[in-house]
Amino acid sequence: MEFLISSIAQGFLWSILSLGLFISFRVLNIADMTTEGSFTLGGAIAVTFIVSDFNPFLTLVFAFFAGAISGLFTSLLINYCKIPSLLAGILTMTGLLSINLRIMGKPNISLLNNKSVFSIFENINLPKNYDVVFLGLLMLFIIISLIVTFFKTEVGQDIIATGDNEDMAKSFGISTKLMISFGLMISNGLIALSGGILVQYQGFSDINSGIGTIVIALAAIIIGEVLFKDVSFTLRLICIVIGSIVYRILLLFVIQFNIASPNDFKLISALLIIVFLSLPTINKSIRNRGV
Repeated sequence: MEFLISSIAQGFLWSILSLGLFISFRVLNIADMTTEGSFTLGGAIAVTFIVSDFNPFLTLVFAFFAGAISGLFTSLLINYCKIPSLLAGILTMTGLLSINLRIMGKPNISLLNNKSVFSIFENINLPKNYDVVFLGLLMLFIIISLIVTFFKTEVGQDIIATGDNEDMAKSFGISTKLMISFGLMISNGLIALSGGILVQYQGFSDINSGIGTIVIALAAIIIGEVLFKDVSFTLRLICIVIGSIVYRILLLFVIQFNIASPNDFKLISALLIIVFLSLPTINKSIRNRGV
């Protein structure tokens, strides 16, 4: 039971990262490599402010806006410097490596003996990881509600139209440059927010914590899409959360039964994405042979 609760807890927290990537990767149809830099940026800002005795929840607001600024910078490279989106994200991510190190002042910072967003449960004596589940569920409810509400607005619909067909969106008078900026700002804001939450869960921030996060986020998105097809926008977001939990269960299962070591996490993540991406093709081949 503890194994399952731990998977759900981690799945909730990591799914915020996946929801952020979903906006750039699926809604805007942009492969944004800023992710690995903005994730670390959010963690760096959160941990730096927390050790300076700022309110842990307030640090998440700072993290979100810092991530939004990094997304804005990437959009400026795409829109005005005419740099391909993939390269623009890599350039921003590379620049953020130095910025994050300047913010932290050193490669890693511990949050030992400091308050975190999970400290609100310290006097309730909840079983292990239940505090993470409750807070994660609450934050996901708020975030998904805000995302759904936003994308029902005119601006949200314009962002969707830009991602679907940029030329067609332009013909309807939509400022696609502005929509790309808005989309990448929201995306990286959420990614940085997830970084700020996860450093508080882990108890430390490391300058290399963002490496491979884009693979983790993609895994949850792909798993959710493969398991649940033809669903509404709201359910699609919920499916990403479920995909994140499934991904965590698979990872913990591998570690729990010594199938692989924790050092193989990134390799396992890549293999899981390959497997789930290949499932539709495999199923189609099986059906064709049956015919």
